[in-house]
Amino acid sequence: MTNTDKRFYITTPIYYVNDKPHIGHSYTTILADVLARYHRLQGVPTFFLTGTDEHGQKVLQAAEKAGITPQQQADDTVVRFQDLWEKLEITNDDFLRSTEERHKTVVSQILQSIYDKGEIYRAEYDGWYCVTCERFFTEKDLVDGKCPVTGCGKPVERIAEANYFFKMSKYQDWLIQYINDNPEFIQPDFRRNETLGFLRNELNDLCISRPKSRLPWGIELPFDKDFVTYVWFDALINYISAIGYLDDNDKFESWWPASCQLIGKDILTTHTVYWPTMLKAAGLPLPKTVFAHGWWLVGDSKMSKSDGNVVNPMEFVDKYGVEPFRYFLLAEMVLGQDASFTEDAFIRRYNSDLANDLGNLLSRVVKMITSYCDGVIPEPGPEGADGEVLRSAALGSVQAMTEAVDNMRIDRGLAAVVSTVRECNRYLEKSQPWTLAKKGETEAVGTVLYFAAETLRIVSGMLYPVMPGKMASLRETLGVVDVEPDPDKVDQWGVLKPGVSVGKLASLFPRIAVEKVPTAPAIEEKPEGVMQIGYDDFEKVELKTARIVEAEKVEGTDKLLQLQIEIGEETRQIVAGIAQHYEAGDLVGRTIVVVSNMKPAKIRGIESNGMLLAANSGDGALRLVSVDGEVPTGATVK
Repeated sequence: MTNTDKRFYITTPIYYVNDKPHIGHSYTTILADVLARYHRLQGVPTFFLTGTDEHGQKVLQAAEKAGITPQQQADDTVVRFQDLWEKLEITNDDFLRSTEERHKTVVSQILQSIYDKGEIYRAEYDGWYCVTCERFFTEKDLVDGKCPVTGCGKPVERIAEANYFFKMSKYQDWLIQYINDNPEFIQPDFRRNETLGFLRNELNDLCISRPKSRLPWGIELPFDKDFVTYVWFDALINYISAIGYLDDNDKFESWWPASCQLIGKDILTTHTVYWPTMLKAAGLPLPKTVFAHGWWLVGDSKMSKSDGNVVNPMEFVDKYGVEPFRYFLLAEMVLGQDASFTEDAFIRRYNSDLANDLGNLLSRVVKMITSYCDGVIPEPGPEGADGEVLRSAALGSVQAMTEAVDNMRIDRGLAAVVSTVRECNRYLEKSQPWTLAKKGETEAVGTVLYFAAETLRIVSGMLYPVMPGKMASLRETLGVVDVEPDPDKVDQWGVLKPGVSVGKLASLFPRIAVEKVPTAPAIEEKPEGVMQIGYDDFEKVELKTARIVEAEKVEGTDKLLQLQIEIGEETRQIVAGIAQHYEAGDLVGRTIVVVSNMKPAKIRGIESNGMLLAANSGDGALRLVSVDGEVPTGATVK
């Protein structure tokens, strides 16, 4: 897993300290962290910057409401971000606060330099101002008389005052040409088109000051002490002040221009119009890519404090764990598009991808190595056709993830890795090492279990940037020396050393219990004989393919097994009288056929929601009904 880029510099926006962080802040920062970790995994020198925006009217208003100074508001609130980033396992290399002297000094120097070039002038201004966005708008900009910024739409107020303006309009033609010549600058493509659409209208000069009489909280203009700097002109400069601009030239040149600047789509204009024109005026190159991701929605609505539907990441992490939370956010959202956040969606993906697929695979493999191989990684024999398919899938997932990171489609890369986990479960089902062990085919058992364990090692490397703690535990369980993946070994096959002892098995991803459906009366006794039915009657029976993800004996019985089955994205529990014909451990991973629309029933006090199909061979033995070939779970059987 290699990358030819010489370095990777990634940034998040610096977040307002007018309130506590929410899931939107968390998502952007987790995404940046995962991208940084993947590049480090590829051996690429990486710098990851985040921080807080601590000036401006919103911060002043929050402070006044709390009865404290703006600096105290910033000091109190910044801790919430820093504590959350620690809890979310964020590995930023720097955290910049815009109230730090190192930043304020650079802002002042840039302002003075641009002013000296004649790029800033003073003029009277009469226009509409949005307090929420801290931006001025002309009459034609407004939408129904309100703020035109996507997701804002708040009322605006009329303001007439003297201010200083940056000659942004002079760069309009240059910026349009630059965007057209550098398609990678604004991503995704439709956001680039959105900016170009904005630039089809006449570009105004940018008001870069606020009079102290109205807003005293900000960086003072170096050429007029009666004004402070507009918060966006201040905030955007953090991307270069943090890496030594005008202070440490070697450091600055080693990291700038930025490789990727992550933003939410609501601040597209500031980052793709204001920011590049500011850099052009300062004589600096533009970042390689500004990437605007979508919003997390609740239903069809954007999360909003005023609507009371904001997800508190601290509470969610406390309830379900930080790493499943990180995984869900990155697996669920297609970068650039909006995504819906619900607790039900989180539980479904957690139980399907992590508990049922990855967690169960590790459990099966370690248990069988313990039982059949004296608890040590076995020596593999000849590969075989099925082994070749699995090896190709595992190594293919490395390539898929590398491409996904490069193309900002981490969701697609994670899907490829989970697909490899499922391929490994199918490999075990086909090879049936439990049957090979009963036949005494020791070498074949060793080959199957080595291939499964090596697949898990590769999978853990691909998932390490997303879930470092969980993947470290997985690797330790397999006896891997390099708990943090070695970049030179991630895409290599055969790294696991035979003879190494596997560790004690802990539940990597315990299933999250879902609320049970209301119970129904127990199934009545079947009448004797066979009743003929018509097609209309048969059509009422819904047969689906399902995969067994957990199996255990029902205590106090000889015949009953309690099974957890996956039908598509749904997980159900059924009770089946097959314990005298199958060992519980031999069933996990098998694809079976079930009646999926059976009324729920209580069997020995345990709810059963469905019925599996089995054939009676005539000698009293039962054999589970399955399907020919590879069929996904949830497929209709006709």
